[in-house]
Amino acid sequence: MSLIVRDATLEDAADILAIYNFAALNTTAVWTDGPADLASRREWIRARQQAGYPVLVAMKGRDVVGFASFGDFRPFPGYRHTVENSVYVDERHHRAGIGRSLLAALIERATTQNKHAMIAGIEALNAGSIGLHASLGFVEVARMPEVGCKFGRWLDLVFMQKTLANDVRP
Repeated sequence: MSLIVRDATLEDAADILAIYNFAALNTTAVWTDGPADLASRREWIRARQQAGYPVLVAMKGRDVVGFASFGDFRPFPGYRHTVENSVYVDERHHRAGIGRSLLAALIERATTQNKHAMIAGIEALNAGSIGLHASLGFVEVARMPEVGCKFGRWLDLVFMQKTLANDVRP
């Protein structure tokens, strides 16, 4: 079955929520202690799209098997050419190229939007995400020890960066 990456709609919110909540409750990919609700996921989709940022879903047949987006890296004008990505894949579909397809699509969208750099903030022990980003040209630019906590332990944050286009004028 082929994979299709497309723009998300509000009808995808429940599927996005299920993937997000699994990560929030069971992994260190999301540094929150509880689940989100459907209204907040719908508002997140609306807000990203209204800001001109993509929310993408990966489809296998009729099933949403992953989602991705990017948004402002920081809310100050000096960062307007830099975005931060988020990529989540249904745990039953890891290591099937879905994350790679979503991240590649985000890179293409960011380049089209004349962004200069893309950042990924990744928990330091998340070898899968670090490897995925490295395979698409991201390099580690910072490592911040013990800046988060979850599941009763301190978490280290790795920042990875990819320069998208060198011809963007600041």
